[in-house]
Amino acid sequence: MLTEEAVAKIEEMASHYPVPKAALLPALHVAQEEVGWLPREAMEEVADLLGITPSDVLSVASFYTMFFKQPVGKHVIEVCTNISCSLMGADECLEHLQRRLGIGVGETTPDGRFTLKTVECLAACGNGPTLLMDEDYYEDLTLEKLESLLARAEEE
Repeated sequence: MLTEEAVAKIEEMASHYPVPKAALLPALHVAQEEVGWLPREAMEEVADLLGITPSDVLSVASFYTMFFKQPVGKHVIEVCTNISCSLMGADECLEHLQRRLGIGVGETTPDGRFTLKTVECLAACGNGPTLLMDEDYYEDLTLEKLESLLARAEEE
């Protein structure tokens, strides 16, 4: 499933760690970049490359929200729902996104453009509400800022 280039990258990374299992997080990032998400086959391949069990890989991939165990849209929007962001308007932002995109949390738009998720904390409590879209943070959100963000993403 992984290309020779991805396999070589994972093997090279693992060589820098005293124990191959220590390279699991960066290896999962490489696999996800390659495939777009982490299907069972990709996780098994990572396990083989690092000499660990598939259950070791799955337990780590399942723990971290940045790893996707099912296909996701081109843009993944993760809204912080911790108490600080909620008090600052995250619930309204989340409701707006659901209405605007026509999907619920954990769903992907029919065109495959957006996946909407919630996360417990994005560590930006002083600047809530906050969301992460792809790998970019957006803070001090308003409905107008959300619309601008979605419009830019729709143009891509």
